[in-house]
Amino acid sequence: MDGMKLEWADVPGARLRYRWGGSGPVVLLLHGHPRTHTTWWRVAPLLVEAGFTVVCPDLPGYGESRIGSYSKTAMAGAVAELMEERFGGAYCAVGHDRGSYVAHRLAVSHGAERLVVLDGVPVAHALGTCDAKFAAAYWHWFFFAQEEKRAEEWISRDPLAWYRNADPAAMGSENYADWRRAVTNPEVVAAMVGDYRCGPSVDRADEEADFAAGRLAGCPTLVGWSAHDDLEELHGDPVAVWRSWVTGPLRGVKIDSGHHMAEDAPEELADAIAGFMRE
Repeated sequence: MDGMKLEWADVPGARLRYRWGGSGPVVLLLHGHPRTHTTWWRVAPLLVEAGFTVVCPDLPGYGESRIGSYSKTAMAGAVAELMEERFGGAYCAVGHDRGSYVAHRLAVSHGAERLVVLDGVPVAHALGTCDAKFAAAYWHWFFFAQEEKRAEEWISRDPLAWYRNADPAAMGSENYADWRRAVTNPEVVAAMVGDYRCGPSVDRADEEADFAAGRLAGCPTLVGWSAHDDLEELHGDPVAVWRSWVTGPLRGVKIDSGHHMAEDAPEELADAIAGFMRE
């Protein structure tokens, strides 16, 4: 991420580490579990080169960002403060995996002008349609949700064994080093599990309340998913799922990648985001 500035911001209830660079319309990139903002190291420069200002924070609680509550309402509120204070408040919110829930909340509650959700469907939909197949594939959601805090204690005994699929060659050495520092920090592990623990409780309740009240994302929305992951297998057409949650223009794109699409297919992903921004 040469040429991008690494900075910290203190906002109400949180301290955020973020990297930014470029000029032009603002694109906010929000990573997923268990990554940090450096997962975008191949995508961000391509978007800068394409004529955009790119902002990549660690999700609150992840990496070197800290926050007291892991609800998506709290996490999105902290990120919205950053975007308002430092970048004027007009932006496209792009979220992958867990970041997609924060991006969605930014569109619903904080006026993000465009929304890109990658490898995610609303928590309320996922849990409301949960069957044995979903429960078996996403068993970690229910393990992390336990109030006894068993998950973070278990993971922190040997985090590199738990997150055994990280490949330094595929991730890039600096991205891998940043990820490794994060997942071997028990405070970060507890925060990441806390993020999931909020899913079946406060996050689902917030989404269902918004849905019932008709508070939906009214901005143009792009839904993206990995061709070699399980989103379609578990939920069917992701665009059809999101059609119930979005009132603005909506379309989808399938990325030829595994789950960590920013690392697997950066050019294809950057092109999809840039094309959506120019529509």
